[in-house]
Amino acid sequence: MLRDITIGQYYPTDSWIHRLDPRVKIVSTFVFIIALFIANRYIGYALTFLFLACIIAISKVPVKFMLKGLKAIFVIILITVALNIFMTPGDTIIWQYKSLRITGEGLYLAGLMALRLIFLIIGSSILTLTTSPIQLTDGIESILKPFKKVGIPAHEIAMMMTIALRFIPILLEETDKIMKAQMARGADFESGGIVKRAKSLIPLLVPLFISAFRRADELAMAMEARCYRGGENRTRMKQLVIEKRDYVAMAVMIFFTSAMILIRFI
Repeated sequence: MLRDITIGQYYPTDSWIHRLDPRVKIVSTFVFIIALFIANRYIGYALTFLFLACIIAISKVPVKFMLKGLKAIFVIILITVALNIFMTPGDTIIWQYKSLRITGEGLYLAGLMALRLIFLIIGSSILTLTTSPIQLTDGIESILKPFKKVGIPAHEIAMMMTIALRFIPILLEETDKIMKAQMARGADFESGGIVKRAKSLIPLLVPLFISAFRRADELAMAMEARCYRGGENRTRMKQLVIEKRDYVAMAVMIFFTSAMILIRFI
């Protein structure tokens, strides 16, 4: 289950999406999230489905690899759907038992929320799956560069965000190894209720924290050995340049966002 989380992983291949400027992909991801929250009808989510299907096909990332990231949030989706079904008031009552009721409005909203979560995870995963950590760092730093004038350390913030994203799959893999090692020694993480399962995960925290601090110390030593001293006076081997394909991607993103706004308000 832990290895199914795809956010933070990079899938190396040669595609049109991979070759896009990282700044364009970062901004486009934020715009996509905003457009996703603008949508309030199923026709908007149908358009989002077609848009994501085209992006995944162009990116050459296997669909199975992309969809397996949804397994990790399956429980969250179920909880969100259940809360919207039973907590949304409405006039069209489908089922009722004492204070619990299911309404047509609740089912409609539950479906929208489930689709929104699914598309949100897939859209966010595309950014990290098609952008290497170095490109992601350069892109975030370039976007935050204007804020240097007010004293915000753009390079350091970009580096921390990239390292945090990169460490997500590493720590999840480490957690999976620790769980399997403890299960081999008789630990039980699968039986019992939710509270019992949560308590059984507590013994994982100590070795996980120790492993995380050890990896952080090794990373710091490796960066110091390579004479890393922050972002001042640093140069890049590859400069970020906006090309024709980036303008095409921005035009497509503007068209998609405009269509979502029209669907909502017209």
